[in-house]
Amino acid sequence: MASILRQIVAGPRSRHPEAGLDLCYVTDSIIATSGPSSVYPQRAYRNPLDSLVKFLDDKHKGNWAIWEFRAEGTGYPDEEVYGRIWHYPWPDHHPPPFALVPNMMASMRNWLIENDKRVVVVHCKAGKGRSGTVACSYLISECAWAPADALARFTERRMRPGFGRGVSIPSQLRWVDYVHQWTRNGKAYVERRVEIVELHVWGLRDGVKVAIEGFIDEGKAIKVFHVFKRNERLIVDTGEDKGDGKDGLREDNKPEVPKQGVASEITDSSSHSESPTMEELPGGETGGRAVIFRPKVRVVLPTNDVNIDFERRNKAGYGWTMVTSVAHVWFNAFFEGLTSAEPNGNTSLDSGTFEIEWDKMDGIKGSPRKGTRALDRLVAVWKVFDEDRGVDIKEPGIGEEVSQAAPADWKGVDKKDDRLLGKDLGLRVESPASADLSKASSIFEGDLEPDTNNQESSTDKSEEAETSQDLLQPTANAPARNIADLGLWLDTASYTTPASTPNDEVSKSTDNGDDDADATIADVGTSH
Repeated sequence: MASILRQIVAGPRSRHPEAGLDLCYVTDSIIATSGPSSVYPQRAYRNPLDSLVKFLDDKHKGNWAIWEFRAEGTGYPDEEVYGRIWHYPWPDHHPPPFALVPNMMASMRNWLIENDKRVVVVHCKAGKGRSGTVACSYLISECAWAPADALARFTERRMRPGFGRGVSIPSQLRWVDYVHQWTRNGKAYVERRVEIVELHVWGLRDGVKVAIEGFIDEGKAIKVFHVFKRNERLIVDTGEDKGDGKDGLREDNKPEVPKQGVASEITDSSSHSESPTMEELPGGETGGRAVIFRPKVRVVLPTNDVNIDFERRNKAGYGWTMVTSVAHVWFNAFFEGLTSAEPNGNTSLDSGTFEIEWDKMDGIKGSPRKGTRALDRLVAVWKVFDEDRGVDIKEPGIGEEVSQAAPADWKGVDKKDDRLLGKDLGLRVESPASADLSKASSIFEGDLEPDTNNQESSTDKSEEAETSQDLLQPTANAPARNIADLGLWLDTASYTTPASTPNDEVSKSTDNGDDDADATIADVGTSH
């Protein structure tokens, strides 16, 4: 029975014919495997840790070591693999914080060059997305493989024929390309604080929450840094004129895409403008609106890694709300600056834009499935915070000491306190704590008290009652808060619903980010 369960869970991934385990040899020196476990019930349907260790001992003696990437916990203590394990955890279905990459590559290289019989064993949960991203990154940066060849090799060895690509999540594929850029540019990387100046969104539908997120806790968790409110949006085009514009947007009214290096001009000229917005908006689904989201307080992320998150909800009645759209996209400002820099060198690398269409964003758990369309196109305008010179992160040389991250609790993360990002479509229960204000929201299994010691993001006293429970905006140098600090009652008036709609409140939680496991979702967003 256990063998059948493991075959079902492995699904499209190839099993090693000799070991009878869910693993593959990407090359002679790189093994990719799904996350093993030493405890029940996980070991009943995943690789039993003792079986994996026995296979590696028999095949490679003492010449193997593990690199694990599970922010949700490994499922076994280090002692059960002789302590030969390197930890670089980050959340499932997401790319790694790029600052981890140089040390990951150096530690793997230093292990392998000591002995030509040595192998590295990489695993996340399914041994696919995160493991594939690292395996391909190593082939590109240390073995001079082309990105396409590395990705094709991983798919060939890891997946059963006809069951898709090994690395398939768009943001993870973008990171593989960043590794290629990093390698071509002498492996130079500067970690900086990045400010999101504004977001330009075309074809925005009703009921869409827009949030800015980034990594904290060495990359083991994802933090919500800002949720846009109603008074932080500028509606440029309501979509009423169907004209010649795509999806009902007028071409002559579409805001111009900002060019590289113009973030400061945008901020100086329009950050506090009183441009009127159209309050009476059509409720039809066709088309959408051209909207600029401009935060009233500076939104500063601690690293170059930026996630823009979208969620759309509709009122379902009887105390329920329906999540109909989920999408997000990660980009790294350092490499986007390199990509968009002009050859003549006149363009600064300290500001720029990132552009993407809806169809190319990450969907539910990294899949293409995103639900109904929430928008058509996004342009994020960013700049380095106050000309922050940043920190040079170099790949350690051969034989040099290499650091690793602190591991997550191997027994797993308590879902109530989990900060790993994960969402799905479906019904949610309205929050009883905010039923008088919120048209759609969701709650944890247990109430969290909002942090009343922090300043609120709105400074307009006339809006104090309206925004008294808005998302708390950290200052640039503030320490990272956990999910309890964020509070449950976050204003989500970043929507295209009419202004007469009462202010909506939201709650933010996360799941354990596993590839295959069901998730406990309590994410945020509202709609009318």
